[in-house]
Amino acid sequence: MKRRDIIEFEVGKMEFGGTSVSMLGNREIHMKGGLTGQKVKASVKKTRSGKADVKMLELLENSPMETVTPCKHFNACGGCSMLSVPYEKQLEIKEKQVMDLFLNQDIFGFQFQGIEGSPQERLYRNKMEYTFGDEVKDGPLTLGMHKKGRHIDIVTVDGCFLVDQDFIKVLTSTVEYFNEKDLPYYRGMSHKGYLRHLVVRKGVNTKELMVNIVTSSQVDFDMTEYKEMLLSLDTDAEMASILHTINDGLADAVQCDELRVLHGRDYINEELLGLKFTISPFSFFQTNTKGAEKLYTMAREFVGDHSDKVVFDLYSGTGTIGQVMAGAASKVYGIELIEEAVVAANNNAKLNGLTNCEFVAGDVGKTVKNFKVKPDLIIVDPPRPGVHKDAIRDIAGFGAKEIVYISCNPKTLVLDLVEFKNYGYEVEKVKCMDMFPNTPHVETVVKLKKI
Repeated sequence: MKRRDIIEFEVGKMEFGGTSVSMLGNREIHMKGGLTGQKVKASVKKTRSGKADVKMLELLENSPMETVTPCKHFNACGGCSMLSVPYEKQLEIKEKQVMDLFLNQDIFGFQFQGIEGSPQERLYRNKMEYTFGDEVKDGPLTLGMHKKGRHIDIVTVDGCFLVDQDFIKVLTSTVEYFNEKDLPYYRGMSHKGYLRHLVVRKGVNTKELMVNIVTSSQVDFDMTEYKEMLLSLDTDAEMASILHTINDGLADAVQCDELRVLHGRDYINEELLGLKFTISPFSFFQTNTKGAEKLYTMAREFVGDHSDKVVFDLYSGTGTIGQVMAGAASKVYGIELIEEAVVAANNNAKLNGLTNCEFVAGDVGKTVKNFKVKPDLIIVDPPRPGVHKDAIRDIAGFGAKEIVYISCNPKTLVLDLVEFKNYGYEVEKVKCMDMFPNTPHVETVVKLKKI
């Protein structure tokens, strides 16, 4: 077997994160994507001793697990790799994948409380970031998601199962409107063009909608008519915020050089477990609102009685978890790197009348060691790369009796748990929460106790 060879095989074991490992003869085949039992055709990208990395070219035969009819974009869009699998089976797969990661790091002896399913397995997303482009070269304007395995081609996902009809109406009306205007979309290779992204956010519990059209500054276009078109849509939620973001950055990401408010305000409101939060166009908020309520309730149960305790909320974002815990705590201190999120967290605390919350901006690994206060409880909710080793050392140095770790990436979670063990913390209990049905991702909550 050598590079660029075309091979056919049956997909074997699915690993966390959407990869698979199969056997072909005596060689281990690693591939992005794939469901156990599928038969696929793939191209060899790289070989090494006893192993090969391949890219799927064609699905030859479905897996016996695939008994659900997916959306019409399933084979083109790369968003929902498990949509064709019954939801209960998805939960089984994710639970086993997480437990395998724990066993591979020899983490034993804890109470495993299984996996909680999302309250909604479809229509659960409160945010979508769409990209302008075309599905085929020089074809009509499209607006949606990147095609599976492609960096350029965009498919208009007007039949997406993850969002409700408000998202679909905004998406389809926007692409129809700009198709008529014949404006060029922004091309990442040449950095020329105008239309870049469309970001839609929804307050699920407040019924407020935000639409943010993102363009370059290369065309002077009046968005008044577009705004009026959006306001004429028959949406379930109130059109509370229509924004125009100017972004001349070179990266294929939504950044802001200038923000123009076309209608309403530059934020929407949301409510979570009885608390109020303002969501700006660029602030982080869990994309599954009903799932987040379940996740934070789970974390609160893991924390248990924390009355009159000092709580550290590390990687605090907009302060959601810290504020959920603030009702019984004597004091909550939050640390977050992104200054805008810290401002939002402090504003949200004021909005909720919480006088015992204080959020500060800084890198957790550097800022936490400067705190003079000793915490009784530490909550850690890091980004996907996990917690830096130096930060683990400093966090453990406080000697808190309990640490609750909320992870969006169990691969880095288990590595961090090994590090915490070196500082005298053992895993007491673990529970998974499926925040992202039909995708390979899952959240995991862990309670650590000081030995």
